Amino acid sequence: MGYVINGVETEADDLGYLKEADYSDEAAQVIAAAENIQLTDDHLKVISYLREKYKEDGHTPNLRNLIKGLQDEGDMPNADSALLFELFPDGGAAKQGCRIAGLPQPYGKGGY
Repeated sequence: MGYVINGVETEADDLGYLKEADYSDEAAQVIAAAENIQLTDDHLKVISYLREKYKEDGHTPNLRNLIKGLQDEGDMPNADSALLFELFPDGGAAKQGCRIAGLPQPYGKGGY
């Protein structure tokens, strides 16, 4: 499985996560379209935050830390689990959000 982003075939794992991070706007658009998600400003805020944390830490935050970070640093004071699951209904922002952000598969529960 893979995606064509900026005219280049990119490699993804069996779950649709890119094997190498792609921070381009087109990557998010292509992957979101493949998952039938129409990106809104709130989606883009979450994607931006996930990408920033991945660049800083080498992994993305778990759901609890994602919500706290979005509230404190991510310009989403209204962020909560209900909103994130509404935006990313297939596994929430910690999973589907990472996929759409063009990031590799997040660590499991013990990897944070």
